[in-house]
Amino acid sequence: MTNDVHKPPKGATVKKTPVHPKHDDSPSQATHVEQAVQRRQAIGWLFLVTLVWGGTFVWMKEALNAADSYLTTWHLASVVAFMIVIRFTIGAISLSIFNKNARSGLKDIDAWNGGLVLGLLLWAGFLTQMLAIDEITPAVSAFLTSLYVVFTALIGLVLRKHPLSGSLVVGILLATLGAGFIDGPPQISWGWAELITVFSAFIFAVHIVATDVITKRVDPVRLTMTSFIVVISASVFTLLISLLLSPAGSPSIGDLFSLLFHWDIVLWLFLLGFLGSFIAILLLNIYQRFLHPVHAAIIYAFEPVWATIYALFVGLNEFTFWLFVGGGLLLLGNLIVESRPNQITDASEE
Repeated sequence: MTNDVHKPPKGATVKKTPVHPKHDDSPSQATHVEQAVQRRQAIGWLFLVTLVWGGTFVWMKEALNAADSYLTTWHLASVVAFMIVIRFTIGAISLSIFNKNARSGLKDIDAWNGGLVLGLLLWAGFLTQMLAIDEITPAVSAFLTSLYVVFTALIGLVLRKHPLSGSLVVGILLATLGAGFIDGPPQISWGWAELITVFSAFIFAVHIVATDVITKRVDPVRLTMTSFIVVISASVFTLLISLLLSPAGSPSIGDLFSLLFHWDIVLWLFLLGFLGSFIAILLLNIYQRFLHPVHAAIIYAFEPVWATIYALFVGLNEFTFWLFVGGGLLLLGNLIVESRPNQITDASEE
């Protein structure tokens, strides 16, 4: 007996079983893992930004109070513009010292174009915020400023650029409520200072959305450097106009520079410049691009928590259990948003 019985008939077509190659999805898995790591890092660093920015409300208030005690005459706009100039000069010098790549941005036209937009938004936001904080408490200023969470969502919807998922909507509501009840039920008497602070919140919301777009196209370190220079330039211009239009008896430029001979003012301005500008804005530009803008804004809403805690330590606020209520709502809002990362990603890609 031979094995010929197992052979197909002569001339018959042999049907070959197709061999399916093994599907290797490791590249996509690696990309997904990398994105998840970037998101986690971004959340951590932006949370640190809120820790620093919460302090800036107190540092600005303390700097203005100290300046008021040293100057024999007072003109708010001139003092505020001068402090912004010094603050961002400290930030720019620190950035150029600690990061060589920042200086190369001075030759990058894209960095200048993006820096012009972000710098003018920062200048407008900080100018209006500091003008108002002289008349209101740090906690009220922090709460009203945190309205940029709502404004960021609204801007995204109007532009149809950043659709909202269900978790983001819940996060927005909880973050806004939390910020509002940090220092108890909101008791706001609407005057010019409160209205200007709300306007600054809108400016910061535009800045958040613009940062999302620009930092994905331009090197964030170079962008930070050029935006600082734009803020300094705009503030110098504001200072000169303010000095020219100020009434007789207002502080002179010499009086303003004399403030730098007082160690407490120098301390507050250094904290504002090194931590509040150099560290915080650099981290924001580097890491915010990895998150949905509204998610980033919800994280930033933690600022009032830290502002209230810092204000307690320097005697600008009294402790109440509302701190835990507001902080708890903010934390819950962030946890809900982070528990649905895929939903956020899907919404941002629509």
